[in-house]
Amino acid sequence: MDVLVTGGAGFIGSNLVRHLLEAGDRVRVLDDLSTGHRANLDGVEAELIEGDVRDLELVRRACRGTEVVYHLAALPSVARSLADPGTTNDVNVRGTLSVLLAARAEGVRRVVYASSSSIYGDAPSLPKEESMPPLPRSPYAAAKLAGEAYCRAFTASLGLETVSLRFFNVFGPRQDPASPYAAVIPRFASRMLAGEPPVIFGDGRQSRDFTYVENAVRACRLAAEADGEVAGEVLNVACGRRTSLLELVAMLNRLLGTSLEPAFAAPQPGDVRHSEAAIGRAERLLGYRPLVGVEEGLAETVAWVARAAPVGGWS
Repeated sequence: MDVLVTGGAGFIGSNLVRHLLEAGDRVRVLDDLSTGHRANLDGVEAELIEGDVRDLELVRRACRGTEVVYHLAALPSVARSLADPGTTNDVNVRGTLSVLLAARAEGVRRVVYASSSSIYGDAPSLPKEESMPPLPRSPYAAAKLAGEAYCRAFTASLGLETVSLRFFNVFGPRQDPASPYAAVIPRFASRMLAGEPPVIFGDGRQSRDFTYVENAVRACRLAAEADGEVAGEVLNVACGRRTSLLELVAMLNRLLGTSLEPAFAAPQPGDVRHSEAAIGRAERLLGYRPLVGVEEGLAETVAWVARAAPVGGWS
């Protein structure tokens, strides 16, 4: 199968590219390398088109001749979106519309869109089910929800098959610990490997449904291959269990043989208190189930962070 991965030099994207190549697909990548890294694609035989997902003509060229588009390109981070809502909207909403327009024009069979659990906001009901009203608390979450709405509209009215996957706190190799917007697991792992305490924003009892990246990329492939019943659907992709940040620190201490106590700082605006996914719909429609648990995934992630650390440590 010929496929396009937008954002394929990023964290999830580069893991997906490797998965697709191992499955025998011919892979093209579109990435402007603003948050992704060319080094993430070292050693893989994928065509790289460097450019902006908002450039409709470029995206049309990237889509040409492909059967499936995995749309992962985005400007990530809740914190970044609070600092610059306009750019987050422009990249994540206009960029998604550009991909949908290009895919339809070029006869792509299906677009698999990477959405986010952040669209649920801080509604108290757990686990989060796809039928719940979305309550986004950040511009990032609002932009991801807008992307879902565009996907559903293109399926309902314009004949383009789409599937939106709401990823819950994906972690794993190639997730940059040095980014100013680094996610919690690589940030904790890099500090603890250096013998420094992890910094928790809040009391540490907040919880997340941490999802190892191998589970997420497998869900992408299943979404591309599922029958037409899945077109237009929105599906949670997660492990279906909660882990508090205090529990996460304890797991990392066990893996590293350390006893580092966390430091605490003020909660960050836009963060939600608890997150846990109901994954029954993805199980029913895709045959999805998480194959790698949190602790096993943490071990793989810590090993990668240790191997990838630059001389002098992550700055």
